[in-house]
Amino acid sequence: MLPLPARFAGLILTFAPLFVHRSWRHAQLLLIGAILTPGRRTVSSILRIMGRAHERRFVHAHRILNRAAWCPRAGSRILLGLLIEVFAARGPVILGLDDTIERRWGRRIQARGIYRDPVRSSDSHFVKASGLRWMSLMLLAPIPWAGRVWALPFLTALVPSERACRERGRRHKPLLDVGRQLALQARRWLPGRDLVLVGDSGFSAIKFLDAMRRARVTAITRLRLDAALYEPAPPRPPGTIGRPRTKGGRLPTLAQTLVAADTLWHRVVVPGWYGASERVIEIASGTAVWRHGGLPVVPIRWVLVRDPEDRFEPQALLCTDLACEPAQILSWFVRRWSVEVTFQEARAHLGVETQRQWSDTAIARTTPCLLALFSIVTLLAARLPARQRRRTAAATWYPKPRPTFADALAAVRWAIWRQRALATSPRRRPRTKPRFRLPASWTYALCHAA
Repeated sequence: MLPLPARFAGLILTFAPLFVHRSWRHAQLLLIGAILTPGRRTVSSILRIMGRAHERRFVHAHRILNRAAWCPRAGSRILLGLLIEVFAARGPVILGLDDTIERRWGRRIQARGIYRDPVRSSDSHFVKASGLRWMSLMLLAPIPWAGRVWALPFLTALVPSERACRERGRRHKPLLDVGRQLALQARRWLPGRDLVLVGDSGFSAIKFLDAMRRARVTAITRLRLDAALYEPAPPRPPGTIGRPRTKGGRLPTLAQTLVAADTLWHRVVVPGWYGASERVIEIASGTAVWRHGGLPVVPIRWVLVRDPEDRFEPQALLCTDLACEPAQILSWFVRRWSVEVTFQEARAHLGVETQRQWSDTAIARTTPCLLALFSIVTLLAARLPARQRRRTAAATWYPKPRPTFADALAAVRWAIWRQRALATSPRRRPRTKPRFRLPASWTYALCHAA
C-alpha cells in the first residue's frame, strides 16, 4: 500500500474488496492522486503528482476507469455505511436528491444533451448548455467541526439524454424515475432507519411521492400554491355498493389560504436559513389529500411560509408524513441548500468538468467518483486532530472560526504529503549535507496550484 497516515489507511482499505489485487494497486493510486492533484483531474495529472510521470505501463491506470470489472454501486454502499457511522449514527437519516449539469463537449460523448443551465439561467434569462445530466443522492448531516450542514454525495447516476436513448434503441428514463430508483436503493441499504428525502419542486409529483410513501420514506418538497387539495374520504357506510371514494370535499387552494383573514400564523425561528445563522418567519400548516385524475391519492401535510419583512416570496412545502411538526419540516428542508454548495465545491476543488474521458464506461464512473471524493475527504478530515484542521484554515490576517471544505482538503493533503516525505527520507543521515532538490511531484503541484 502507498505510504499513508495510519488514521487514513484504515478508511482507504475499506474499498479494497471492490477490486482484485492488481487493480487495487492502481485504484488506490488514482484515489490518493485525485486528492493531491490540483486543477484538472485527468489520469495524466494524477500520475504526475504521484511521481509516475515516466511510468511505461500507464495504461493500467486508465483501465481502472474504462475496462476493469468493479461495481461502483457496491462502493456507494460502503461509502454510505462509513458516512452513517460517523455523521448520522442516531436519529433519522436526512437525504438530499438533486440533479446537476456537467458541461462537456465532444462528438464521442454519446450520453450528452442540450439542457437548461440552472447556474447561469434565471427567471428572465434562459441559457442552454451542452453536457451530461447527473442525479446525485447525498447525506445531509451536520459536521461537528465545521459548524454547519454539509451534503455528502454517495450515490450518483447518469441520466442520458432522450436523443442518446433513441439512437441506442433504449427506453428513456426521466429524472423522476432515476431519482425514485436511487431513493429505493438507499431504502434497501438502510432497512431499519427512518429516511427523510428532501428535494426541490422538480420532485413534487404525485407518482414519485406515492412511491416514497409506500417505501416508508418521508418526502419533503415544494408544493404549488394552486395544487388541488381535498379533504380525506369520509368513512364508507356498511353495505354501500360501488367504488369507494378516494377524496372528500375540495379545499381552498394555498394561494387563497395565504390571503385569507382567518388563517392562523405562527412565528418560528429557523436556524441555518440558507447560509444565514437564523431567521424569524411565519408558518401555517394543515393536512389534506393531493389528488389528480388517473393518479394515486397522496395524503400530505402542507406548510405555508412567509417572511414578516417580505424578504422572499411566500412559498409552500409538503411532507408525506402527517405526524411531522411544521417547524421540523422546515428545518429539514433548508438543509437542501448545501446540495448546491457541494456541486460548486466539487467543480472548484475536485476537478469536476475537467476530466477528459471518452469511453462510455469511464464517463459513467469518473464523475460519480469525483463527487464521492467530496465525502471521502470529509471522512479523512474528521480523523485529523482539531489543531491540524485549524492550522490550514486560520491565518494571521484572515482568522476563520470554522474550516471550509477547501481547508479540510488542504489539511488532508498536508497529512498525506508529510507522510510521503517521511517515507521517502533516508534512514541514516549522510555526513555531508546534500543539495536539496525539489521532487518532481512537488514541482508539478506548485506550478499548477490553481
